[in-house]
Amino acid sequence: MANFKTHLSVATFASTAFAGGLFQISVVDPVDIPRLIFFGVIGGLLPDVDAENSVPARRLFNSLAFLAAGLILYRQTNLIPAKQLFSYAVIAALLVRYPLFYVFRKTTKHRGVFHSLLGALFFGFLVTCLSHWFLQWDSLQSWYNGIFIGFGFIVHLCLDEIYSVNLSGLRMKKSFGTALKLFSYNDMLASGLLLVAVIALMSVTPSADSIGQVFAKTNWKEVAQIGTQLLK
Repeated sequence: MANFKTHLSVATFASTAFAGGLFQISVVDPVDIPRLIFFGVIGGLLPDVDAENSVPARRLFNSLAFLAAGLILYRQTNLIPAKQLFSYAVIAALLVRYPLFYVFRKTTKHRGVFHSLLGALFFGFLVTCLSHWFLQWDSLQSWYNGIFIGFGFIVHLCLDEIYSVNLSGLRMKKSFGTALKLFSYNDMLASGLLLVAVIALMSVTPSADSIGQVFAKTNWKEVAQIGTQLLK
């Protein structure tokens, strides 16, 4: 499979191209591009959160720890004395970073349930919901965040499948088919639980009408012309 640097480089290139393309058809503003590339790159690293000693996993749980502490500080300000509030925030961060990370490592396996299109949906909807309901971004920008997470995620899965083909010998490696799959066929319980989580997140996502309105206004003839020019 591709290594960390390869996934990082390809995710950066693909996300930059995707964001640039959306800018060319006037779907996003220039100020949005760096943020969308960032989310695309994060999505491009997320599938390896279940790898043993995974760099993305450690970084993800470091971020989640800070997020947990930040949410407590944000939600409980003026309700709890400052010293006590700070203690709660530190405890929450430590619980997420160590016990929760330990349980995650022990209950997941590499190229398992998170290495699938179902995993892409889960993280895409999760980031959309967090962006809208906790970070207070409008529905359009929240959906963009989630879409780029899912896009980067799928780029990662496709790259792993490409690396599963031995082009010099024109044969498939044993890892072929373990990355780009709908769900984990070997762990139906985990896949079922993740499906339930996806459905639950879908029920609380912000309205997608804003996305539909943006693309309804898009000049698709111009898009086709740009695509034709790029293929020449």
